Amino acid sequence: MYAFTQSFIETNGVRLSVATQGAGPLVLLLHGFPETSYAWRHQLMGLSNAGFRAVAPDLRGFGLSDCPIEPGRYTTLDIIGDLVGIMDALGEKNAVVVGNDWGATIAWQAALLRPDRFRAVVALGVPMMGRAPISPSRIFPQTEQAWFYTHYFSQPGQAESELELDVAATLRKLYFWASGDAGPRDQKTPNPFGLVARQAGLLGALPEPASPPTWLDKADFDAFVRAYKASGFRGGLNYYRNLDRNWELQAAFNGLPVQTPALYLVGEYDTGLAIPGMREIIGDMRKLVPNLRDSQIIKRAGHWLQQEAPDLVNTAVIEFLRNL
Repeated sequence: MYAFTQSFIETNGVRLSVATQGAGPLVLLLHGFPETSYAWRHQLMGLSNAGFRAVAPDLRGFGLSDCPIEPGRYTTLDIIGDLVGIMDALGEKNAVVVGNDWGATIAWQAALLRPDRFRAVVALGVPMMGRAPISPSRIFPQTEQAWFYTHYFSQPGQAESELELDVAATLRKLYFWASGDAGPRDQKTPNPFGLVARQAGLLGALPEPASPPTWLDKADFDAFVRAYKASGFRGGLNYYRNLDRNWELQAAFNGLPVQTPALYLVGEYDTGLAIPGMREIIGDMRKLVPNLRDSQIIKRAGHWLQQEAPDLVNTAVIEFLRNL
């Protein structure tokens, strides 16, 4: 069904797996956690059919790509360096960068720091946000009973032990409860990316879904399960373990706006919209992204937007690309 090809590129001391399809202007597709490049299977096909060269890497630490042992090798700058290396290996001078979840965070920073290489940006779910006055570890809430999921993910070994105990059950819960299948975001809706009870852990507070995600068939779900059984979750968790370090590095370009053309898409039921103040951040985003062409809310979709609403995402992205 899917016609993309898989190959490997060595750059910056790591070997990266990349999925490629089509010919034309380059579009880089950056996945989030817990995903792999396979999350972009619909966009690889759609962009290829529309006349673009679509490339989706397994970011370092994910899928078939190398997973460096040192947590410090997963800063945003490390990942942007990998993307530049991929473009160089492909003989491309620039690309439009598209990202979801962590991929969106990286896409924004890539366009901010290297507009000569990343000529436009599309972000799914995560808006462009200014540098906070204090570090993330001091901003995100924690009490004796619970802590924000980023604190939980930042503890070496703890999250890995829980998430890897039953990979299929982990992904089934995370994919369902962060998707539009979980319904509107309110305080009664289980949220895997909210507060985590210290005793129960992340998965203990998430009920077993009554049915599989409607947007993910068994073959595709099994592909993610195989990938995470092989790689584990440590690589992706190491991104969270660099939140404070990323914040420190961003001091050098604090206040700098993203000048490239941009598109922002978010699911109506995205978990991020449950975070206090997030809607206001999205509404004020043009202060940080003056060339934001459009901001769209995709009805009844959740956090895994490009998988949940592939046709709507493809239509919006291709229209944006054709008007650059």
